[in-house]
Amino acid sequence: MKVKVSRKAHFNAAHRLHNKKWDADKNKAIFGLCSNPNYHGHNYELIVSVEGEIDPETGFVMDMKVLKDLIKEKVENALDHKNLNVEVSDFKELNPTAENIAVVIWNKLRPEIDASKKLEVVLYETPRNYVTYTGQ
Repeated sequence: MKVKVSRKAHFNAAHRLHNKKWDADKNKAIFGLCSNPNYHGHNYELIVSVEGEIDPETGFVMDMKVLKDLIKEKVENALDHKNLNVEVSDFKELNPTAENIAVVIWNKLRPEIDASKKLEVVLYETPRNYVTYTGQ
């Protein structure tokens, strides 16, 4: 029997959506206010889910304390209160869109979670805009 367990987290970060290959007019046309050269920020909400078989000895799919600590170490410590473009090496050459942030988070967590378990990352950039990544 497969069950999905989820942990919710929160972090704040600033970013600028910008393609270095484009001029300012094209960046503004594509990214609008999100291309502000002085950056802007979001209060991101993150839901990390792990799906798999329930361990008959523990009753867990995954120990939620372990998941909580992984999210804190690999995501919150790396991204919270940071300018993603400037302070986070993952985004030196990668545009920090919600889609790319979700993939980066998934890639940080995937090696830490048993390969037999499915990992899903849902990232809310705003209450109405969110992305989901499952590694597929």
